[in-house]
Amino acid sequence: MRRIVTVIAMVMMLAVITACGKTAQQETTGAQETARNTSGAAPAHSEVLVAYFSATGTTKKVAEKIASITGGDLYEIVPAEPYTTEDLNNNDRSSRSTKEQNDKSARPAIGSEDVSLTGYTTVYLGFPIWWGEEPRILDTFVEKYSFEGITVIPFCTSGSSGIGRSGPNMKALAGTGNWLDGKRFVANVSEADLKSWIDGLK
Repeated sequence: MRRIVTVIAMVMMLAVITACGKTAQQETTGAQETARNTSGAAPAHSEVLVAYFSATGTTKKVAEKIASITGGDLYEIVPAEPYTTEDLNNNDRSSRSTKEQNDKSARPAIGSEDVSLTGYTTVYLGFPIWWGEEPRILDTFVEKYSFEGITVIPFCTSGSSGIGRSGPNMKALAGTGNWLDGKRFVANVSEADLKSWIDGLK
């Protein structure tokens, strides 16, 4: 009788140990899975890239909203030589930005790391409007990369000026890609308006 009780006790202890082991393993696996989902490390990147140049932060805000809506990756086109307030003075004919915009061949250097467009099917390309056109650093960007097989969607920010010929200008310089018509947005454009525009592109 004493042996039977001992055997039963041993079996019960083994069952408890096994159950605890499985629970611990499940908790560890669950925690690892949660960490992967939270960090977003599982996918290499999405199929959408939102690339933008923002001299004052306005275009950046719109780009971030578009990335949030589309689930796209963000890439900032950072000038190798940052623009100062004096550089952006459009009332000064000798300011850096004025000189660049008056020179179709100007190609300001990009200081941010190169981005691989491999795997992207759509690129939203954002910028402020300078003197009725895209800043010349956008010309630097589109000439640098191949957009073969990629749909490129320009968008700009401006208080009043439209996007003008910015899209066709960059399309001609790029030489590749399926370029859609661009659109101008004000600084405080709502996510609802952006989503309506994006949905209309499909």
